[in-house]
Amino acid sequence: MKKPASINTIDDYIAICPEPIRKRLIELRTAVKKGAPKAEEKISYQMPAFFQNGILVYFAAQKNHIGFYPTSSGIEAFKDELSEYSTSKGVVRFPYEKPLPLKLISEIVRFRVMENLEKEELKRKRKG
Repeated sequence: MKKPASINTIDDYIAICPEPIRKRLIELRTAVKKGAPKAEEKISYQMPAFFQNGILVYFAAQKNHIGFYPTSSGIEAFKDELSEYSTSKGVVRFPYEKPLPLKLISEIVRFRVMENLEKEELKRKRKG
C-alpha cells in the first residue's frame, strides 16, 4: 500500500487506509497503547511507531496483512504464542481474514517496555 509523503501522525496514516483496514489498525493501536500507555507515537520509516526508552514497535498495513514489528526479541519471546502467524526476523504478519490477537499484542508491547527499561538501566549503570 503506497503512502503519500504527507503522513505526519498515526491518525494521518490510518485515515488514508480503506475502511475495513482502518478499523483493524485502530484496534491494533489501542492494544499497543494498552501495553504502553506512556509511549510516544511517531511516524518512522513511513510507519506508525511507538517509542519509550527507544523503539517499542512499528506496524503497517500491507496488501494482505498487517505487519507488526516488535523487534526480533519480541518475536522470540512469544514464539509459541505467535506460531499460527507468519513471522520472520522482525515482523509478525497478521492476515486480514483472522481476528487480531489484541491481548497478545499488548503483552508483547509490555515485554518490549520492560526490555527497553532494562537496557536503559544498564546504560546508566555503565555510565555511573
